[in-house]
Amino acid sequence: MSTGSGIPVDGIAVHAFELPTDGPDGAEEDGTLRWESTTMVLVEASAGGRTGIGYTYGSTAVATLIESKFASLVKGADALAPAAAWHRMFAAIRNAGRPGVGAMAVSAVDIALWDLKARLLDRPLFQVLPSFHDHVPVYGSGGFTNYPLDRLTGQLAGWVEQGIPRVKLKISRSQEDDPRRLTAVREAIGRGPDLYVDSNGALTRKDALYWARRLAEEWDVRWFEEPVSSDDTEGLRLVREHGPGRLEVAAGEYGFVLKDFADLLDGPSVDCLQADVTRCGGVTGLLQVAGLSAVRQIGLSAHCAPAVSAHAFCAVERLRHLEYFHDHVRFEHLVFDGTLSPEGGALRPAADRPGLGLDVKWADAGKYRVHGG
Repeated sequence: MSTGSGIPVDGIAVHAFELPTDGPDGAEEDGTLRWESTTMVLVEASAGGRTGIGYTYGSTAVATLIESKFASLVKGADALAPAAAWHRMFAAIRNAGRPGVGAMAVSAVDIALWDLKARLLDRPLFQVLPSFHDHVPVYGSGGFTNYPLDRLTGQLAGWVEQGIPRVKLKISRSQEDDPRRLTAVREAIGRGPDLYVDSNGALTRKDALYWARRLAEEWDVRWFEEPVSSDDTEGLRLVREHGPGRLEVAAGEYGFVLKDFADLLDGPSVDCLQADVTRCGGVTGLLQVAGLSAVRQIGLSAHCAPAVSAHAFCAVERLRHLEYFHDHVRFEHLVFDGTLSPEGGALRPAADRPGLGLDVKWADAGKYRVHGG
């Protein structure tokens, strides 16, 4: 395969690490799921004596797909043209399936290739991208439904004390318990910070409308994420159009291909769109989603993966903020040197570190290895 830059990709390596949660009894819960661990699939891409890294959060099936479909395809590709490799990767999984595991596999490799390009150019990734911003506002996210009240309030109030002016908790696993949890959180953080909630698609349309009104009136909630399933775009639109004016409806974290986002913007079904750079096709895919949000003049919020999102979302014109998610923050601090911490309620990519500015702490990460060597 010919390369325009004269710097061919030497090859890729794939690893996976599984980290147990630190929730009560070793588990965490939201409105529709209980989990006991988080798995990171990490990709290294090498060229010209440099190595870029990318990752996604998903099953080890993602690692297997990368090795079987992409390793030979990416080898020899132009190291300075990640988008060209992105196009070939998506074409290669037409029959294997693009949404879900397929898009996550492409995302991890694409991020590694963008990190590699930035390292070859000796520039931080956010400066290599067509950036509109040099920092990304964050909101603290966790507040799992199985947290006892003291841990719930302590976590969210702790983020406020760190200068993060917006925080989110999970709701809708037990609707009977939610008023007590919401009241405790609002009392703990005070009236100033914005309070967000996430139902993870647990509610019916009727229940979502009922809760939308209560959330706004009783606890001054400003963000209602996935009140119904993100597959139910008509239901999201119903809540958006008939809910309180100051309560924004958000969804998009499960968008994998561009049409997923176009469907949510049709109507529109959301006040603010979300995208996960480790699911939506990596940096290359995110740039396309950002174009859609700009056309529709609707804000775009980053879903999790803060170490890469802090760079990638600087290139989103209608940037809203980034979800500073407890599980991912914990994981990334464990396996990477160079992770960012919020300053003044935002993540600010380092201008003096090439690429994502990350180095893998192999000795620490190796304790949790479940794939690769």
